[in-house]
Amino acid sequence: MSEPAIKISANSRYLPERSSPDEGHYVFAYTIVIENLGDEAAQLLDRHWIITDADGNAQEVRGQGVVGEQPRLEPGERYEYTSGTVLPTPLGSMHGSYGMIDAAGARFEATIPAFSLASITTLH
Repeated sequence: MSEPAIKISANSRYLPERSSPDEGHYVFAYTIVIENLGDEAAQLLDRHWIITDADGNAQEVRGQGVVGEQPRLEPGERYEYTSGTVLPTPLGSMHGSYGMIDAAGARFEATIPAFSLASITTLH
């Protein structure tokens, strides 16, 4: 049996309509795509996030599944979901891992690469 090959990519966007910068409340949405590039099924069981704001304050979030689901991915399948987070600063980053099991029930961690959270304002 080969090692599962899970690819994770992320995109984030700032939600100005839900944010209150004057009150230190910056809302971000992020979309995660999880792809099974291996040759055996894998299932996501839990998540571990480290969310860091521009002041270097880190918050850890752990929980079961993602958006209420524990998706099982067959070889070649992908799973996409969107969630969100709130920061007290206009910039930050997120990274972490998904706890997963392979077809034989062996647990492994799939790394979520770091991605930025930024409220970009354009200058005219």
